[in-house]
Amino acid sequence: MSETAIARAPVPAWPLMIAAATILLITTGARQSLGLYIAPLNQSTGLGIADISLALAVGQFVWGASQPLFGAIADRYGPVRVILAGAVILAIGFATTPLAHSTTGLIWTLGVLSAAGAGAGSFSILIGAAAQRLAPQQRAFAAGFINAGASFGQFVFAPLNQLLIVVYGWVSAISTMALLMLSTAPLAWWLRSTPTAGSPQPGAAAAGGQAPALRQQLSIAARDPSYWYLHLGFFTCGFHVAFLVTHLPGEVNLCGLGSAIAATSLAIIGLANIAGSLGVGVLGNRVRLKWLLFWVYLTRAVAIALYLASPRSALTFYLFAGVLGLTWLSTVPPTAGLVGKLFGTRYLATLFGLTLLSHQIGGFFGAFLGGQVMSRFGNYSWMWYADILLALGAALINLPIREHPMPRLTIVR
Repeated sequence: MSETAIARAPVPAWPLMIAAATILLITTGARQSLGLYIAPLNQSTGLGIADISLALAVGQFVWGASQPLFGAIADRYGPVRVILAGAVILAIGFATTPLAHSTTGLIWTLGVLSAAGAGAGSFSILIGAAAQRLAPQQRAFAAGFINAGASFGQFVFAPLNQLLIVVYGWVSAISTMALLMLSTAPLAWWLRSTPTAGSPQPGAAAAGGQAPALRQQLSIAARDPSYWYLHLGFFTCGFHVAFLVTHLPGEVNLCGLGSAIAATSLAIIGLANIAGSLGVGVLGNRVRLKWLLFWVYLTRAVAIALYLASPRSALTFYLFAGVLGLTWLSTVPPTAGLVGKLFGTRYLATLFGLTLLSHQIGGFFGAFLGGQVMSRFGNYSWMWYADILLALGAALINLPIREHPMPRLTIVR
């Protein structure tokens, strides 16, 4: 019997949101700090930045590809089993990384196992579970609150990883991360409740028609241009985020600054995005979501252009990180909210998970091309130019999106 078929009293909203945000804090915080391991991994294995970047780029893709798959499982059987399995897989991935001495080995540990494990405890599963269990007026804030957990995770884990690497070495540091990943398992208990009764579902007729099956819902989404506009915008978001978390430490080093500045910058990004995520979550009930996405992407383009025109110093990186942090993962609540508006919450974990797949396809290119550009040109200039152009394109592609649900026919099964 599935978890969602077992009648239970729903848990209160705040414990559910706090548990989901904490799970995301742990899984995303550790994953977003992996760029700090590139230099020590390179020194230890001698594989080179390009090959290590390839492993992390594969991880970006696998993290995205795993979310619609785990989302579909969570939609059917509930999120608890998915999160428990993810905790174990993620811990195994981190714990076996010191045993990997080849590109293939790193691809399996950091690129497949740890990424898939993190995907099982990430945005689509957690935001989808919350949306199914909360009232409609609570969902926008809940998405922003849970999303802020990822940001706070980056604020906590970036300096923590840097400290552990410096004091104990990278092997002990990543082994400690493996143990910490298991702490997400008991938090999954708070997501065990049954989805809210009467939650509006797509495809249901006004006079009692049934909601479509998953395959039918995917077909409906595939024919909706607004859904594809969200995919294109999210591709750009993934490109930006993956490039920066993977290669910002290298950019800092190119400027002759210490690795502590890179760790502090990543932490500032996470801290600033707490404000950005909560702010977007609050505004989601008052401002059209596509306009929120427009301004987030436009702000990124302006921030990167200003960074390129500024002198490279610690203060420049900190200010850049602060501005960029306000928009860092602030795309997640509006994107999830638009998917929910268009198609309801029944299969939100799956449909939003697919947009995250597009996000991580962009993430693959951001991490991989960053390493290639650095190896060929000795700097990241071309990546920054691509970031600006993609951000401008993402801002514009969101404008044609509809925010009202499309009319649906009754589906009889």
